Amino acid sequence: MEWIDLQLFASVLVTLFVIMDPPGTVPIFMSLTAQMTAKDRNRSALQALLVAAGVIILFALFGQSILNYMHISLAALQGAGGLLLILIALQLLTGSTSGEENAAKYKNVAFVPLGTPLMAGPGAIVAVMVFVQQSSATAQYLAVGLGIAVTLFSLYLAMRFAGLVQRVLGENGVELVTRIAGLLLSAIAVQMIADAVHAFMTSWA
Repeated sequence: MEWIDLQLFASVLVTLFVIMDPPGTVPIFMSLTAQMTAKDRNRSALQALLVAAGVIILFALFGQSILNYMHISLAALQGAGGLLLILIALQLLTGSTSGEENAAKYKNVAFVPLGTPLMAGPGAIVAVMVFVQQSSATAQYLAVGLGIAVTLFSLYLAMRFAGLVQRVLGENGVELVTRIAGLLLSAIAVQMIADAVHAFMTSWA
């Protein structure tokens, strides 16, 4: 018996990587921290990581209790998550982001909007909750946890070396990666909605 579900790990990693979009975070992070020193920028990257991790873990652990209390089914959660992911995918595909425009509103950009909702946004929260809900064995929980950890670490590296990444990819490269991420995310969203519809139809049959 495998100690970790590799197929689930790959699914979690790809889904969260596409949703959280580390390469796409680079230009926004650079814009929000443009007036900071290198030391302050690195501290903001770490703070944003901790905030995002805290939010994701909170919903991963207590998401089931919240659903039970509100009498929400997994199918409903999947459908709502799919709709949210479609909205995020459209933003990635059209290049519509509000992080740069709203930066001046926040005293600490590491908490808002970097930590949440940019990194730990509704799409990532719903996706994590769905993966946790679908897990039942230790190997599956480990796969979900490791997938979250690797994605968050990728986000930290993207912010920590944002200047280098942007220079290597260039503006066109970052733009291309963001558009591809939007396309993949839209496909994931459609699949989630299709699974939700199938689950509803099965329960009604």
